[in-house]
Amino acid sequence: MAGVEFAAGAGPGRRRRAAELRWQEPTTRLALRWGTYRGRYLAGLLLIVGGLLHLQSSTTHLLWPLVVGTVAHTIGWWILPAAGWRRLVVPLACGVQVWLLLTGPQSMWTLLIPYCAWLLVRHRPAVSYTTVPAVAANGVLAIVLFREYAQMPLALLMSAVVLSGSAWAARFLAAARKTKASAGRMFK
Repeated sequence: MAGVEFAAGAGPGRRRRAAELRWQEPTTRLALRWGTYRGRYLAGLLLIVGGLLHLQSSTTHLLWPLVVGTVAHTIGWWILPAAGWRRLVVPLACGVQVWLLLTGPQSMWTLLIPYCAWLLVRHRPAVSYTTVPAVAANGVLAIVLFREYAQMPLALLMSAVVLSGSAWAARFLAAARKTKASAGRMFK
């Protein structure tokens, strides 16, 4: 079988170069002290988003979601796979930001803070920050479209779509940058 692969042009050197061209999440290469990469990533993402949504369910008569949502949101940032200082810096700024969302859809522009924090924690290169204007435009659009707190679920839904799309675009830009750099080194 190895002779067939080699005859087809997929020798060991070529396979190694192909592996160098494939992009890999920078955080997957971190040595984790506990848990698996996928488990910590999914749990962290679930707690970040779930904490934000839970916090939004509070009222002046029901304050318990404020505590639960804030704690879940903070723990979510702490358990994401990332360099330690990145995970420790982010929760304070993002914790303040999710409380600002309690003022209504007019504060959707503050989602710039957790979005930039996401790029930082995910170890995205500088080129990925070119996706930030889309998130800012989402904030402006929310100010124009939504006036009442009753419209907050729609504003959150629109923001979730924009932030998810921007995060995937940032990932694509990081992968394209890495692949292009690797290809340039390989063919020199």
